[in-house]
Amino acid sequence: MNPTPSIHPNLSGSDPAPDFGLIIIGDEILSGKRVDKHLPKVIELLKARSLPLAWAEYVGDDPERITAALQRAFASGDVVFSTGGIGATPDDHTRQCAARALGVELALHTQAKALIEQRMQDTALEQGKPYDPSQADNLHRLNMGVFPQGAQIIPNPYNKIPGFSCGNVHFVPGFPVMAWPMIAWVLDTHYAAFLGKNGWLERSVIVFGAMEATLTPLMESIERDFAGIKVFSLPSVDHPDYGRHIELGVKGVPDDVTPAFAALVDGLAPFGVKLGPEMVRR
Repeated sequence: MNPTPSIHPNLSGSDPAPDFGLIIIGDEILSGKRVDKHLPKVIELLKARSLPLAWAEYVGDDPERITAALQRAFASGDVVFSTGGIGATPDDHTRQCAARALGVELALHTQAKALIEQRMQDTALEQGKPYDPSQADNLHRLNMGVFPQGAQIIPNPYNKIPGFSCGNVHFVPGFPVMAWPMIAWVLDTHYAAFLGKNGWLERSVIVFGAMEATLTPLMESIERDFAGIKVFSLPSVDHPDYGRHIELGVKGVPDDVTPAFAALVDGLAPFGVKLGPEMVRR
């Protein structure tokens, strides 16, 4: 049995910020019954802390696919947030899949148990009913605190039912009202050393009268000459303001972006293209 990894075991404030990933779990997203709101919100939460989202993945309620996705997440070394599937109904598989992906057993987390019991007592009080911890429904609700052994809890300010962390992979409910403050708490509690450290900057220019294939050698040379810089090309054929054009730009750490963008603009001169507005995004 493998031990559950601890949070950020190999990261320190002197290191570059890690990559951040997102796994969104649930058949309701893939079927269209619900529209995913997590992806734009997580991008927003990270951006507010000058951190980019490196990747995202959608997975239905299929245990094998969830387990495979989590195995990749644990092996990646990235900081990953997983939303959905941590409840205690038959279609909730995330807790079990996380344990399987790590090769550890599931166990009722002591602190999670206390929080869930407190929530049940509060609910009984609100409803004017006596609290009976031995009631079948209440015993079943304790399953929401059964996590992979060694997991650490993520507090839930909405209803006290916690999420959990296994190393740098953090599990929160699918409900946005719970998930988003929990993700913010994880970022500010466990990754404060990286917040704003490696600010992400994009600089781009609107290019008229060019083809992507023609500009590709220039884009490749910029990425080759400026380590850590990513070049992007976003063509449009029916933009309401610019019509047919390409938004051509670079993104990366601010100190690296400035010279890379200057080289990109200089490299466009031999093509005789018309340039439009320049844009900056942080």
